[in-house]
Amino acid sequence: MTGTPAPRNGTTGPHYILDWAQDGDENTGAGVASSIAYIPHDGADLASAPVSIPSKISIAVDPVALITTECITVTSAMRKHARWAHSSVSAILGGAGASSDRGSSRLPAQKEKLAGHQRGPSQISQLRSGTTDDDDGLVGHWGRRGKKGKSMQDNPLMSAFARLRSDLRGCTDIRIFDTPSLLHPFLQVIRSSSTSASITSLAIVAITKFFEYKIVGGDSPRLPLAMQLLSAAITHCRFEASDSAADEIVLLQILRLMESMISGPGGNLLGDESVCEMMETGLSMCCQKRLSELVRRSAEMSMIKMCQVIFERLNALDFALDKAFDTTAAEEGDATNLIMMGPAVNGAPIGFTKAVNGLTPIDSETLQDPPKTAIDVPSRPERVPSDANGLASTDLDSTIAANRDSLRTIDHPGKSLSSFETPAKALNVLDPASSNAAKVVGASAARAENPNNVKPYSLPSIRELFRVLVDLLRPQNKEHNDALRVMALRIIDVALEVAGPSIARHPSLATLAKDDLCRYLFQLIRTDSTQLLNESLRVAGTLLATCREVLKLQQELFLSYLVECLHPRVEIPDEPGIDPELYEGVPKTPKLVRPAPSQAPSGRSTPVPVKERHQLGMDGTSRKPDAREAMIESIGALSRIPSYLVELYVNYDCEVDRNDLCEDLIGLLSRNAFPDSATWSTTSVPPLSLDSLLGFVEFISERLNDEPVTSGYPNIDHLRDQRARKKIIIKGAMRFNADPRDGIAYLAANNIIDNPNNPQSVASFLNSTTRIAKKKLGEYISKRDQEPLLKAFLDLFDFAGKRVDEALRDLLNSFRLPGESQLIERIVTVFSHKYCASTTPEGIANEDAVFTLTYSIIMLNTDQHNPNLKKEKRMTSQDFAKNLRGVNGGGDFALEYLEEIYKNIKTNEIILPDEHNNEKAFHYTWEGLLVKARNASALRVCNTNVFDADMFQSTWKPIIATLSYVFMSASDDAVFSRIVLGFDQCAQIAAKYGLTDALDRIVFCLSSMTSLSSQVATNTALNTEVQAEKKNIMVSELAVKFGRDYKAQLACAVLFRLLPGKEQNIQDGWQYIARIWLNLFTNSLLTPRFLKSQELLNMPPIPLQSPSHTIEREQRNSDAGLLSSFTSYLSSYAADDPPEPSAEEVESTLCTVDCLASCPMEAVFIKILQMPPEMRQSLVRALLKHLPEPSSPVVLVARPDQPRPIPIRTTGHRNAPHNQAYNPSIAFVLELSTILATRDSNSVALMGEAVADALQNVVRDSNNVHLLVLSRAVFYLLYLLNASQVLQDRSIVKTPVVLHTISGYDQHILEKAAEPILQGLALCLQSSSSLRIEIVNTPDFWIILRSLHTTVEAAPEAFNIVENIVASETASVTADNYGATITILNDFAYAGSIGAAIEQKSARGQPGQQRDRRGQKPADSAPTQFNSADTDTVLRGYKAVILVSQLTYKVPDLIKHSKLKEEEAWIAYWTPIFHTLCAQCLNPCRKIRRQACSSLQAALLSPDLSPTEDEQWTFIFRDVLFDLINRLLKREVYQTDPTGMSETRLQAANLLCRTFLHHLPLLSQREGMLDLWLRILETMDRLMNSGQGDNLEEAVPESLKNILLVMAGSEILTPPAPGQQPSELWNETQTRVDRFLPQLMTELFPRAKEPVPDANPPQQSAHSQHPTRAEGGDEGGADENAAVNPRAANEDQELQVETSRDNVE
Repeated sequence: MTGTPAPRNGTTGPHYILDWAQDGDENTGAGVASSIAYIPHDGADLASAPVSIPSKISIAVDPVALITTECITVTSAMRKHARWAHSSVSAILGGAGASSDRGSSRLPAQKEKLAGHQRGPSQISQLRSGTTDDDDGLVGHWGRRGKKGKSMQDNPLMSAFARLRSDLRGCTDIRIFDTPSLLHPFLQVIRSSSTSASITSLAIVAITKFFEYKIVGGDSPRLPLAMQLLSAAITHCRFEASDSAADEIVLLQILRLMESMISGPGGNLLGDESVCEMMETGLSMCCQKRLSELVRRSAEMSMIKMCQVIFERLNALDFALDKAFDTTAAEEGDATNLIMMGPAVNGAPIGFTKAVNGLTPIDSETLQDPPKTAIDVPSRPERVPSDANGLASTDLDSTIAANRDSLRTIDHPGKSLSSFETPAKALNVLDPASSNAAKVVGASAARAENPNNVKPYSLPSIRELFRVLVDLLRPQNKEHNDALRVMALRIIDVALEVAGPSIARHPSLATLAKDDLCRYLFQLIRTDSTQLLNESLRVAGTLLATCREVLKLQQELFLSYLVECLHPRVEIPDEPGIDPELYEGVPKTPKLVRPAPSQAPSGRSTPVPVKERHQLGMDGTSRKPDAREAMIESIGALSRIPSYLVELYVNYDCEVDRNDLCEDLIGLLSRNAFPDSATWSTTSVPPLSLDSLLGFVEFISERLNDEPVTSGYPNIDHLRDQRARKKIIIKGAMRFNADPRDGIAYLAANNIIDNPNNPQSVASFLNSTTRIAKKKLGEYISKRDQEPLLKAFLDLFDFAGKRVDEALRDLLNSFRLPGESQLIERIVTVFSHKYCASTTPEGIANEDAVFTLTYSIIMLNTDQHNPNLKKEKRMTSQDFAKNLRGVNGGGDFALEYLEEIYKNIKTNEIILPDEHNNEKAFHYTWEGLLVKARNASALRVCNTNVFDADMFQSTWKPIIATLSYVFMSASDDAVFSRIVLGFDQCAQIAAKYGLTDALDRIVFCLSSMTSLSSQVATNTALNTEVQAEKKNIMVSELAVKFGRDYKAQLACAVLFRLLPGKEQNIQDGWQYIARIWLNLFTNSLLTPRFLKSQELLNMPPIPLQSPSHTIEREQRNSDAGLLSSFTSYLSSYAADDPPEPSAEEVESTLCTVDCLASCPMEAVFIKILQMPPEMRQSLVRALLKHLPEPSSPVVLVARPDQPRPIPIRTTGHRNAPHNQAYNPSIAFVLELSTILATRDSNSVALMGEAVADALQNVVRDSNNVHLLVLSRAVFYLLYLLNASQVLQDRSIVKTPVVLHTISGYDQHILEKAAEPILQGLALCLQSSSSLRIEIVNTPDFWIILRSLHTTVEAAPEAFNIVENIVASETASVTADNYGATITILNDFAYAGSIGAAIEQKSARGQPGQQRDRRGQKPADSAPTQFNSADTDTVLRGYKAVILVSQLTYKVPDLIKHSKLKEEEAWIAYWTPIFHTLCAQCLNPCRKIRRQACSSLQAALLSPDLSPTEDEQWTFIFRDVLFDLINRLLKREVYQTDPTGMSETRLQAANLLCRTFLHHLPLLSQREGMLDLWLRILETMDRLMNSGQGDNLEEAVPESLKNILLVMAGSEILTPPAPGQQPSELWNETQTRVDRFLPQLMTELFPRAKEPVPDANPPQQSAHSQHPTRAEGGDEGGADENAAVNPRAANEDQELQVETSRDNVE
């Protein structure tokens, strides 16, 4: 339906839009479409316009008018030509012109067309064959000029346009106009050889417009027929030659039209024939050298575009139809399926004739002499001559009879070419008599007549196109040049890019790809042509990228060749500054390269010249640099496929019989990434290789967090088993090749061979593996003692139905014949028996005949193929038959049989590919590969990460080595960025999959590159502390060197930034990290807070090494810079100090500090502490390796600290100073090891013993270790001792041994190390009771405490330890340490005597104090003032006395559990307490003395004392009380505290009285009561008359009164009744008391009567034998003098006290 144009309101005409509907009638093609809408330009109301769907392409003219214009344009150009100058008026007016007498074929009228009238088959056939009735009329009449007076008839070409114009007059809707009729006149012009290039061009342009403007669309009537006719026309285009430019324009337009036809909406209507014709035409244009480069390249680009569209169609085809199509074509013999292409190259045909339903394999003869094709197709649009009258010659399709560059007409030979024709011989129509051709033509015509029967092109044409393209690559065809092959490769590459997987799925296409395409590609990549090589590699890469699933063995061959070519055979050169250990792991040779045979090839092999070897691709070691770069690019392109290398690993590395391609490729890329590879390749090869290598790592890294997918993939455990088995087989094969018996034994030991004594088992393995050297195998199985093995080996072959030479060929494929005749004879004998084992073949008499014939075949093979033998001397078939006369059981072999053998051997040598390097060997190898490929498993695509761990495990060594080398040798920031990322990704992969060895290697490489992990100690003698940027920095040799090295700083930053989160996966790498920490700590670059000693061990940080010099940098004037620097240098030289660091050294040190500050070392350490013990164990082992050997001096260069003064011992000599230099690194190692080993019980169990041994080595070597290190080592050991108690089964540290070692130190060492020692002991005592008891019961423990209690710094901690022991609720005080405990407490109490002097000085210095009548100050007149240290000492002494008193509560329990007798135990446990308290009652310190007296009183009055034996009573009074009072009465004791000692005497007196009264009930019952009582009275007498104060004079009588009254009240001491004789006790008491208190008894007992004197006065009893005061040894003369002259005595005592005070001060 067409819209009516609206009236014009302006100058702009109506605008027509074509809109073709997609739905159409199946028969007529007339679609239900929207109309050609008329859209006015003047803004008319669009509502009145017909509604339609807009088309994509709009035209501003009426489509019918456009077609008419194009008709007029063409006819106008034709009329300007002399041939059509006299056209009739009807031709101009568009009427129905007259026809020729012969009649012209006129297409039906429009009504007839719509009624379904079809064109006759004759016309279609003529169009296909290139001849029409119209053309015949043209030849008969309209090609000539008219004669005068005769009527003129229109040319059929002109008439056709006139008829079309006439038909269009009544057309209202162009969409329903018959498409073949529309195109018919234009197609006739294109087909006519009478037209010129310009006219043909106009016709082509018109048709192109019709398609582009959608005048001809997808639903045009009879479009399929129109497409077939158009295809036939443009592929058989003919025109007269003019200038070359105009001719080539036509060709370019044809190319454009073909491209638009195939890629347009009507492309899917083309049949297989049409597509083949168009592709043949395009290929022919590409191949013609006589055409300009522009046309050839345009043709190539058009071919690429058309092939892209054609092969894209393959993706929509069902590949199951491929096999069905072949089967149907074979069964029916349908000639329509015989689609064959034969584009010509300069007149020579391309390709082979191949039926679609089968591909004929190429045998060896075909390789040498390919058969000629049956299709003779010209190479490009050819010029056809015309006769003298200007008439065109016959169709070119029937005139070409031979292959030649220029074609001449049959009728007029020798004439020059004068017209162009496009070739279109897709069908075999050269021979009209050919039945096949006739069938093809008839079938084609039938399909064209019935468009519904023309099937869209599909597999037949696609396969034929692919076959022709592949065939163009054949290297053996010398007629094909490199340019042609490059063109074919580009087209194939596009085909593979768009339909590679589909090609692999279609069996027929896959067969072409697997065989011919791969064969030719793998030969072309050996070429020296750079362009051909690049394209071949590109196609090979695309082929493997898209079809590798069906190319498993082909891919292995391709990659193996690349690896062998590219892997250099030279050592990596040593570079200054790069440690060779960094790049260890790069393979020197790939695994697939096998050693060359040790023996030169025999005469049976055919040597090949070096040049020919290279051309055949058998020698890949001499490729040019550009070729190497192209190969690296090809490998890089494949490696950019994410799963590619994974597939190589799974399909090759994990299969026993395949090469380790993944490992070899990674090794290849690694080696070529080294800069030296540019010397034999190009400068682009190293970065290309590095990029591919890093891409491989990146792909694995990207898959790390993917969910593992195992479904549909091989079992990973099975692959691991296969890989392990493969390694064993490879090693076993190597050992077999060296010594077969050893190899078999090794394989049997590893369960590869079931039974080494079983020939069948051994033979099965030897025949199944390809890794055994064939020469070695032949020698081994042919030995005399291996005859069973030889028979078993031959039993594996099946010779049934084969000739002797064929069977022998199969056998010799598996091994090489040995050189000795005896060995050969043995093999031939067994072979003859095997050949005749089942049934003797026809024509063979017996085994002997086979034996002789086999030997003759071997000799014939050598004779025919020995290059050293001249041709005329070679054996003929007659000679061969003659040599075998009479050997077949007395008769002869059949001559036909021998002739077949002779021909087979002559044309096809029995070869071993390992020894032959020629074309036959390649063909032989390839055929063997195809045989193996049929049985090989398909390649498995692995889009999963389950294999990444194992793959990276086998490839990380060369990767990390390459990264390290490139890092050290690079200078570009982009390279550093990629390398750093590569290291990080490798570390992530290694940590994710637990590859500790890989992570350790990364740590080692980065540590080495930091230069901080050097084992050589840096010189710290010149370390200088400098104040810069408001902070103190240590300028050292290490800091300056590190600050100047950018790479070292970068490596350090990378190392410590990739460590967090991966600490648990590091093992051996800790030794390098520990070395870095040690070197940094030694040079004061690692903060002491790093180890967190205060938090973890409650220890102060390890002191850093003191600098040799400290400098405060100030701003100096610039003009005085030189002078000040010189002055600084002179002053430092004079002072023997190191020179001041330069500004550059300070700046370098600041760079070092900043770099280290950016490294999260503390975070790493915190993570380490949180790791499981098993993970920390490796770090501890690494740390302990840095300790010096025991008993060996530590070599240090640090400036030693100034030793402290050594205290003088009581013996009077001074200890030798401890001059060992301080090395903080030892303390660092010990502390860090201790922290790591004591985190928990498992840590102690795993690492405690090793750390304890290291600590004990240091502790025992006290003479060779600095005191600071020694003291901390002791603490660490004790800390570990405490932590080790969590182990129930064993103790890693022996407590007595440790304590004994410490107690054996010299006093000055103990004093220096006192604080850490006591801190460690206190820690141990806070732990479990078992360790506590063990320590306190060790004598060396108390020795240590007694050695340290006098040290000012150690005394507080030592006392706290003792106090903890005594005050503990646990049974810490035992029989073993009871005495030691009291002794140390007594020592602490005695140390408090320092308070006496301070007390006395304080009392003496206070003014206004009242003195007593003797001039003495009151004892407690004012509070005593002490300084802090002395106060602490006195306080400890005071507490010590209290602790001794507390021990009295433990004595009963000790006595109870003692193994001694009770009486002995009583004495043993009470004696130390009383002795200690008595001793402290004499302490010069008043506070301690008072407490001692109080404690002694509490002990004596304690109910736990309970003395029962006389010895015990004697001890209490004689050894304790009386002895105490006696000592108090001594002058020297009194003089220690004249002011307060009187009070103590008084306390002692009272204590004596209280004790006596307390125990009086028990004492009164004992026999020694009187003696004790008299001793008490005597002691009281001495105290009262001591003459040292009024206190005793007043207190003694009162105390004595109390005693007497108590005794009297208890009726122990009773006055005698009147008349009674007084008791002895009374008499003695009265006598003794009256001596110093005469009135006391009378006062107390006034009614007592004087005793009746005896007649004889009694002799003085022993109890009354009291010594006079003058005789008292204890009092001296002071008491006596005091009694005679008390004033003088007091003054003398006061003078002595003052003197003693001065001495104390």
